[in-house]
Amino acid sequence: MSDPKSERPDRVIDLAQADEVELRAAINQLSVPDADSDEQPPLIELLHADGRAASCMGWKSPVRVRAAGDWGHYAWAYNQGPDVHLYGNVGDGIAEGMADGIIRVHGNAGCGAGAAMTAGTLAIYGSAGPRCGAAMRGGGVFVLGDVGDDAGVGALAGTIVVGGDAGRNLGDRLHNVTVFIRGTATSLAPGVTKTSLRKKEEVRLGLLLMSASIRGSASDFQRVIPVARLEAEEAGQGELRPNWR
Repeated sequence: MSDPKSERPDRVIDLAQADEVELRAAINQLSVPDADSDEQPPLIELLHADGRAASCMGWKSPVRVRAAGDWGHYAWAYNQGPDVHLYGNVGDGIAEGMADGIIRVHGNAGCGAGAAMTAGTLAIYGSAGPRCGAAMRGGGVFVLGDVGDDAGVGALAGTIVVGGDAGRNLGDRLHNVTVFIRGTATSLAPGVTKTSLRKKEEVRLGLLLMSASIRGSASDFQRVIPVARLEAEEAGQGELRPNWR
């Protein structure tokens, strides 16, 4: 979808005047076009987002949203469908536990961005703090800039794409998370290695970059995966049973 920054909204909501529980119920009951329809879902503009913590959680409707301002911690957690553009920075825990939809942060994010998410896409067009993608179960986190320490720690599955550099302890040796990184990491997690992309992975990453509206060539990236997974691929198992399907 195109960037809705200049599009006229269908509805304007002042967060300073809204009750969070009532707002969530109203959003989840909105009438939206069918998935097969060419009609766009309604565009909602949110005002007075500055400092909003634990806000806009649990939205299930596939509405489109835009908001400007710097959010507090744990905003937009546990969502299941909205397509969100946030123009500003966000605090810790953005999109924690997200189960569907896409959240685009046109700014920087704090600690734990996308932690414990199970599906959907979180795209951060600045940098992110430590523990980005921690304990993920699925979905994708895309960071155009750098990430802090412990990115992907405890992640069971999913994809983390880092356009810049990473801090210490990148990746997780025990699980099936894949990290693509364009820059360098201060250190990798124990039992994790950096390796080049296979052709299938290069195609896959190219599609993921396009889906997150991030420019760049997949060939500029390397994979960070468990050593055991790389050994299985080299033994032929990875091509026969690719983990990303």
